[in-house]
Amino acid sequence: MDWPSAAWLMLGGSTVLLFLGLPVAFSFMVINLVGAALFLGGQAGLTQLARNSVGSVATFSLTPIPLFILMGEVLFHTGLAVKVIDGVERLIRQVPGRLAVVAVVAGTIFSAISGSTIATTAMLGSLMLPVMLQRGYHPAMATGPLMAIGAVDMLIPPSALTVLLGSLSGISISKLLIGGVLPGVILSAAFVLYIVVRVKMNPSLAPATEFVEYRGWAKLKPLFQYVLPLVSIFVVVVASMSAGWATPTESAAIGALFTMALAVAYRALTFSNLLVALRGTAAISGMILFIIVGATTFSQILSFSGASDGLVSEISGLGLSPLQVIAAMMALLIFLGLFVEQVSMMMITLPIYMPLVQKYGVDPVWFGVMFLICMQLGLLLPPHGLLLMTMKGVSPSQVRMADIFRGVLPYIAMSVLLLVLVFLVPAVAVWLPKVLV
Repeated sequence: MDWPSAAWLMLGGSTVLLFLGLPVAFSFMVINLVGAALFLGGQAGLTQLARNSVGSVATFSLTPIPLFILMGEVLFHTGLAVKVIDGVERLIRQVPGRLAVVAVVAGTIFSAISGSTIATTAMLGSLMLPVMLQRGYHPAMATGPLMAIGAVDMLIPPSALTVLLGSLSGISISKLLIGGVLPGVILSAAFVLYIVVRVKMNPSLAPATEFVEYRGWAKLKPLFQYVLPLVSIFVVVVASMSAGWATPTESAAIGALFTMALAVAYRALTFSNLLVALRGTAAISGMILFIIVGATTFSQILSFSGASDGLVSEISGLGLSPLQVIAAMMALLIFLGLFVEQVSMMMITLPIYMPLVQKYGVDPVWFGVMFLICMQLGLLLPPHGLLLMTMKGVSPSQVRMADIFRGVLPYIAMSVLLLVLVFLVPAVAVWLPKVLV
């Protein structure tokens, strides 16, 4: 079979199965079985498929994924995340769209101590959305910031999907984790600025309401009691990696241990909520690792069939500059984000993208951070963005899907502008990793 036919079978077949609604892991398992039989040699190919599957997940570099997820699950189920929101709310004075600003700031802090975008969005949505609606916020103004800041969780470490991207692409996981910090902070600041300006222009979107203004120690107590100790988890994880004291895996273990130690110190960790957190971690981690099995084997079969080399040669022969090729890659990722979720985006594109990145000598960390921004965009893009579905699931009945779509559009635009900024000014992504790692 020639390489174009192999490419159509592997890439096209997997995409069709995804569109038909087959779960990601099963879609790629079906294609891998067909590909192994055709390109790896019948029964011998299927035997090799089984060996590859075991080898793909029996790697130390994937260990941070369940550990990062465990951190977020423990904070969510012990109620410590709620304390962060309370601490942030006491610090922020009366500004236009104050509750939306509180949500963005609290969400940014929670992103630094949680490895799950869905957990961040679900928590903020269930806690803050009813209050915002009760105080007269327009549903679009109330839901938009909650979804947008949940997506920023992917950029700010710890992030399970960042570890997965680094593992599948061969990009340094520690540099990729740190590379997302500055873009994530820039995006959060842009969200706050947009909310204040937008509500100042149209106060009816978020009517000003009375709030209890704390002063002195009452205002600062939650900051020192909860916010700073919990943010120190982020400091410990990043500092241990950047100083070279620990690998990303060891840093994740330190972060998970430190998270549970803080939960014990606050007397918030019980056997029952620890069990719920462990079950949630096992469920999410198992799903991700099962997908990795399919992703690794898919890449190997694609390469062995000649499809990867053929596509790379074809693209190289177009005479495009490296920047034009990278721009086309990002455009394709944004397009895919309309239809498929983030792990599928990685599985479909990385086998083709990474050989091109190496061929053109592109900085892999710069490329990886832009890849993360595109995946973050995919979480927000209608109609199938995962965080849109999450928000609908935790919203009261009066919030329509049209409100959610309308609410997220300005934040999508800001994320696109961030992508353009990183594309034009690579230092935004690579400066911090060069300084710290």
